[in-house]
Amino acid sequence: MTTKHMKTVMILGGTKGVAYEILKSCLKKGYNVSFCGRSNDEGNKIIQSLQSSQKLYFHEINLNTINGIEDFFIQTINRFGRIDALVLYAGITPIADIIETDEDVFDNVFNINLKAPYFLLKHVLKFMKKFKGGSIVFFGSPHMDHGMENRAAYALTKSSLYTLSNHIAHHYAKYGIRSNYVVMGWTNTEGEIELRKSQGVSEEELTEEVANTIPMGRILNCLDSVPAVMYFISDESAMTTGSLIRITGGHYI
Repeated sequence: MTTKHMKTVMILGGTKGVAYEILKSCLKKGYNVSFCGRSNDEGNKIIQSLQSSQKLYFHEINLNTINGIEDFFIQTINRFGRIDALVLYAGITPIADIIETDEDVFDNVFNINLKAPYFLLKHVLKFMKKFKGGSIVFFGSPHMDHGMENRAAYALTKSSLYTLSNHIAHHYAKYGIRSNYVVMGWTNTEGEIELRKSQGVSEEELTEEVANTIPMGRILNCLDSVPAVMYFISDESAMTTGSLIRITGGHYI
């Protein structure tokens, strides 16, 4: 009888919002989790608050450059010995239409949303290919189809990630690697609430605005997308690859 190994989940992100809820759900399953962010203090506080120093590894990283990407991968392997699933969550949503987009805004959104995941995949896929298995979970957006007028560069990154997910599903299934894309709708993450406050919109006003926009009548919370992600991480989705799941409350942009 073979003993099943404990899964290790790597999260690009993990300190806030939906990714933090995924991290906690993974811990409840007994999984090891490697996650990252811009502040060691923030990461250490999470590890201490969850009392999970044995199960968690935090890596401080600036995703605007790929300089720390390989080290994040290496340290995860050093700590846990393997990577069974990679959740690509981290991203930014600059407000700019094509006419107003300057080069710095364009570079930032492409560096963080697309370049960082691409080069992390470079290392993770090589490992998963060698060990003949793994699950990649992409976080997408309803903006992927054409996006709002003032989210042009963001929309391009999300549609590119969908192409990348399908590329992996098509070419790496023969290695037992699967890749799936979660379209996460309008969600009351910390980042979304902060963005709206900077525009003079209160959380209550945001809730009301979204209720009138989303067909199912409410903004998503940080838990709504988690069950789908946990399914894609689990062995229950062993034959699921190349799929797109919309968790948007019926909202299309």
